[in-house]
Amino acid sequence: MRKTPGKNRAASVKAKHHSNLTFRMNVLFFAIFIIFSMLIFRLGYMQIVKGEDYVRILERTEEVPVNTSVPRGRMYDRYGRILVDNHPENAITYTKMQTTTTEEMLDIAEKLAQLIDQPTNRITLRDKQDFWILKNHDAAYEKITEAEESKIRKQEQITTSQINAQIDKIVRDRITHEELMQLTDADLEVLAIYREMASGYNLSPQIIKSENVSADEFARVSERLTELPGVNTTTDWKRVKLSSLSILGRTTVPTKGIPKEKLNYYLARDYSRNDRVGESYIEAQYEELLQGQKTVVKNITNKKGQVVDTVTTYEGEPGKDLKLTLDSELQVETEKIVEDELLKLKALPSSYLLDRAFLIMMDPNTGDILSMVGKKIEKDPDTGKNIIVDYAYGSFTTAYEAGSSVKAATLLTGYNLGAISTTTVLGDEPIHLLSTPVKKSIFNHGGYISMDGQNALEQSSNVYMFKTALLINGTPYSYNMPLRLNDQTFPKMRNSYAQFGLGVNTGIDLPNEFSGVQGPTGPTYGGKVLDLAIGQYDTYTPLQLAQYISTVANGGYRIQPHVVKEVREPSKDGQELGQLVTEIGPTVLNQINNSSDEINYVKQGLRRVYTGAKGTAARLFSNAPFTAAGKTGTAEVVYYGPLREYYGTNTINLTHVGFAPYENPEIAYAVVIPWATTNLNQHLSNNNEIARRSLDKYYELKEKYEAEKISDSNVKQPILPAVTKDKIGEDEQQ
Repeated sequence: MRKTPGKNRAASVKAKHHSNLTFRMNVLFFAIFIIFSMLIFRLGYMQIVKGEDYVRILERTEEVPVNTSVPRGRMYDRYGRILVDNHPENAITYTKMQTTTTEEMLDIAEKLAQLIDQPTNRITLRDKQDFWILKNHDAAYEKITEAEESKIRKQEQITTSQINAQIDKIVRDRITHEELMQLTDADLEVLAIYREMASGYNLSPQIIKSENVSADEFARVSERLTELPGVNTTTDWKRVKLSSLSILGRTTVPTKGIPKEKLNYYLARDYSRNDRVGESYIEAQYEELLQGQKTVVKNITNKKGQVVDTVTTYEGEPGKDLKLTLDSELQVETEKIVEDELLKLKALPSSYLLDRAFLIMMDPNTGDILSMVGKKIEKDPDTGKNIIVDYAYGSFTTAYEAGSSVKAATLLTGYNLGAISTTTVLGDEPIHLLSTPVKKSIFNHGGYISMDGQNALEQSSNVYMFKTALLINGTPYSYNMPLRLNDQTFPKMRNSYAQFGLGVNTGIDLPNEFSGVQGPTGPTYGGKVLDLAIGQYDTYTPLQLAQYISTVANGGYRIQPHVVKEVREPSKDGQELGQLVTEIGPTVLNQINNSSDEINYVKQGLRRVYTGAKGTAARLFSNAPFTAAGKTGTAEVVYYGPLREYYGTNTINLTHVGFAPYENPEIAYAVVIPWATTNLNQHLSNNNEIARRSLDKYYELKEKYEAEKISDSNVKQPILPAVTKDKIGEDEQQ
């Protein structure tokens, strides 16, 4: 039977449709296969290739450094006497979790208020306003109209947080005094607790109370910890200074936390915002060693992200201890000497500008600072009477004209630059330069006295130094000569002085060191190069003067001064210092460009200052039971100190540098008394008195230590009690 054309066409269409459907299904299955293959490949890549990386990331996000208030490292003097300690106190802390709500925190605060007495003196007006809003939410936000709120929300380019801040400010401003007075004493105690809880950060314990936590309070809270999620009872280690010495520095307190200007720096190093950190001097300079390591815990969370348990993965450890170069007994005794001489001077009618004095004693061979004294007279804000405060940091942060104390550096500069030699004889006579006031030495007002370098040091000849500067300039002195300044004279002399440490940073391991002020130079400042040669132009810090005389004493090596001698592990038993970690030895910064013969020649001249018939310090040092050498200094200067009403007043700086024993120096010292008197004709020797009395005390203590077998050994060293009874808490240091 023959098929009809219609049936054939239908079958053909059906077959074609079936064929297309099959093709499409094959494409779909192939695409699904490719997708699944890619997913399987990606999963395998993530598990096999990247698996360890993701595990590390997960562990990094789970392990959280926790502020457990580990003790900071202690500080000792060179003989193991405690200078800075930690005082343990009972503390109640609160740790806020990521999922903690405001209502939960408020509930905990109310429960805590029933268990402890919380001071309310730190509550601010803003705290009261925010707390009133929290307690009276509906009534608070009725204080702003819908129109006002709508207007704020319609502002362009403003974030949601900024919108809420503007609304909250309006609400706070409209809370009345009467409404705030509705807060009861009980409410304020809850607020005092709540404000501490709210100031913390997630997973970072915040101290709720650490001062005067009674044993009963500590016990009551400890018994109810299961009812107080996030609350813990622990130990807080407060910083206590056993010396008023300012260079020990201070730390912040938890209520202050990290200073804003250093916030990012410390947060990047896993600090918490409320951590104690070193804020000044040694505490700040050695923060990384003193801080210690926090406990690291791993948070165990449930499916909702809630922390259900914590596991300690690293036990925290206290900070490293620092053994300083200071001799705390020598420090205390020399402070008394400086205070005594400062007050004697202050009693004079011409000493109304005087307000400070400094003494540095250091080992010229190692750079160890044995004593760093700075005392300053200030007005007590309550009584209006003069009081003396510690100003040790001023010995490297303030600078003054040093006068004749720098003349040893001038001679050695002349030798170094080839302008003079140890055999050069020059005449001390009044110096007459064209269009310049007459310059002369104090002891010679009109004659001509031939002298060599040692005589010049012994008698403190200004003219010998003037003529040396002129020879460095390439213009030997002649009567009424014009002074044409060579462009290189100032740089040559200053570069040479810098070899001794004058006019440059000493490298002390303390922050904020000041290098001093250099006077202007140029063709019109020719006479000033003569002033530079006698220490009456550029300014130098007391520490620079100590480094300079140490360089001369030790044979020409500029040694970097330092106040930290050793870094040690914390003591294990409280009886002996911990194991030695690092010993800080001498660091030679440079060697001066002078021969040993030249240096020894100058040292002999400095010896004659103390023992010569015309020595400027012979009255006090010629009968000393030890050998020593040094140089006195008097600088006529113009006052630009803290009393602005006296700017431009002529006054006198007193200085003194020296070393002992002369044959094998072990101690170098520098004294600076700025603005000692306005009577330019008055002869004062308080600078020399400080030097002699301090040197006597050094040798007296040396004999005592030898007799009592007190040693600065770095092997086994017992911990000794502090020299003074000072006990300065961290709150008193703020």
